[in-house]
Order: sequence, then structure tokens, then C-alpha cells
Amino acid sequence: MRPYAFVLFCAALSAHALTPAEISIRKAEQDIARQPDHYPYYNALAMAYARRARETSDVAFYGKAEDTLKRSFTIAPDNYEGLKVKTWLLLGRHEFAKALDIGKDLNHRAPDDVTVYGYLADANTELGNYADAVAAIQWMLDLRPGNVAGLTRAAYQRELHGDLSGALDLMQMAYDATPFQEFEDRAWLITQMAHLHFLAGNLEKAETSARGALDLFPNYHYALGVLGQIRMAQSRFDEAAGFFEKRYAAAPHAENLYSLAEALERAGRHTEADAAFRTFEEKALAESALADNANHELIAFYVDHAKDPAKALRLAEQELSRRHDVYTVDAHAWSLAAAGDPAEANAELHQALALGVKDPKLLDHARLIAVR
Repeated sequence: MRPYAFVLFCAALSAHALTPAEISIRKAEQDIARQPDHYPYYNALAMAYARRARETSDVAFYGKAEDTLKRSFTIAPDNYEGLKVKTWLLLGRHEFAKALDIGKDLNHRAPDDVTVYGYLADANTELGNYADAVAAIQWMLDLRPGNVAGLTRAAYQRELHGDLSGALDLMQMAYDATPFQEFEDRAWLITQMAHLHFLAGNLEKAETSARGALDLFPNYHYALGVLGQIRMAQSRFDEAAGFFEKRYAAAPHAENLYSLAEALERAGRHTEADAAFRTFEEKALAESALADNANHELIAFYVDHAKDPAKALRLAEQELSRRHDVYTVDAHAWSLAAAGDPAEANAELHQALALGVKDPKLLDHARLIAVR
């Protein structure tokens, strides 16, 4: 092989090893180096960092994105595209009310921006404003039929409303429309399909999809989580612990440690489980006052393991003041029942379940609360 051909081959091999977000980061950095006073390049770099946060589950990339965005606003205060990136970062940080406020302002400034409607849908969903979320998604699909962002959000609404088959159809359409080179995006979509198969009780298809995601994006933390859930449903608890341990190594967040601790407990590995639960509680409490937290898992820990419903209820009330999605309502109802008010919990949870959600854990909570 000639020297220059070998150099080109190595460059191509190196580029292939980069993830889509890393490629975007490198390109934006090169653009900034050439033209450091061009604010759109800083917006592009901030968004690339946000994508990298999803790829790795490393929240440090959100901090890098925010610092980069400040430089954009220094050059062009409150520029429109920069505010869009800011809204995306707020959603990533779980600052849903703030994201909704900025999203509404952006929507007034550009009422035909499909991306902004997506942000409105996300914020409204997490705040429990499901009708508003559905309306925003309909705008996305009316303005640009078949766009991937609109299809995935529509699929999630179908999931929440109990139409798992319809959700799978839309996720498949989104996958088919996603460029081949966007392998993290495709891995995420396949993982969502694995999750939907799991909810539908089709564990074989769920596992096939999750392993397909790992083929596309090795050690993908989302896919490892689904495989752990599948093994828990199969009562193969040691194997579940193995998948959750790999996920926690890749994405060391408190909520991921909680799943590992539960699997260890079910596997009879009580000493390891106790140590994991202790570490989980420390990590979860350290972030419980932040918007991006593990409060759902911490509430479950205080109810199901620590047997301290008073702490659970305080946390649930705190979280319910921030967001009112069906999963937060479930956490509040579960803690309310444990604290001695199963009648109120039953009424609250059944009102939430009227949406149609078919999550096994929520349905199990509803059954147990009704029995009480």
C-alpha cells in the first residue's frame, strides 16, 4: 500500500471509530478554530455535547454544552438557535417548567419550527399536560409529515395511552427513516422497540431488539437496562444483576444502581445488595433537591426496602410539585398507601391510569393498593 493511501486508510478507520456525536463535536471545534466569532458554530458544538451526553449518559457533557452556549450568547445575546439549544439542555436537566416557558416564546417567534413543537411536547408530557403534548406532536406531523422526531414522540404518546402496537409501528417508521450512519440514533430506536415488546409481554422479541441495539452500539446503557428487565421478568436474577452491573459501569447514576441492588436482593446476594442499597441512598439523597434526580427510585426504596413511608411521602410531594406525569403520580400514590391512606392512593392512581398506560409496575401498584 502506498504511504499516502495508508494515511487515508488510517484516517477513515479512525473516523469510523468515532460516534456520531464525537464527529459533530470535532467538526464544530474545527469550525470554531477557523472562525471563532461565528456564534452558530458554538450552538452546533453545544448541541453536539448534548448528543454526547445521551450516548454516554455522562451529565458532564451538559455542563460543557452550557459553557459553550454562554459563548454563543456573548457574541449574539438570546439568538434564536441558541435558545433552542438552551431549551434542549433544560429538558436534559429535567427543568421542564423552564423549558416550557422558553419553548412557548420560541413558538411565538417561529410558529412553523418543528423542533420547537417537539420541545413543547416533551415538556408538557413530563408536566402531565398530555393533551397539550399531543397537540404539539400533531403540529410536528402536519408541518413535516413523517419526520423522525415527530414519529418518536407520537409513539411515546401511544405507549402512554396504552396503544403498544401503534407505538411499535411508529417506532419502526422512525427507524426506517433514520440515516444508516446515525447508529446511536438507530440503537436508541431499537431499544425503544425492545422496551415496547417488553411492556407487551413479548420477551423474546424484546431481547432480540435489545441485542440488536448492542450490535449497533456496543455496551449501550439503555439496551443493557432492557436486558436486565427481561431477566428480572424471567426470574433469572443473577443474569439480571450482570446486565445491570454493566449498565451501572457504563452509566453510574443512582437510578441504575437501584436496579442493580434490587436484582442482587432477588438473587439472594444480600450482603452485596445491602451495600448497593446504602450507596444508592447516599447518591440519591445527594441529588434529591436537583431537578435531575433519582427520586422515583428513592421513594420506592423507602417504601419497599427501608420501610420508611414518611420519608417516601415527603419526597413524593416534593417531586409532584415539580412534575405531574403518570410515573410521578404513581410514586406519590405508592408512598401515600404505605403511609396509611390507601383509599386516597387508589383514587389518585386510578385517575392517572385512566390515561391508558400499561406499565407492569404501575398496574401492580394499582392492584396492591386496591387490595389494601
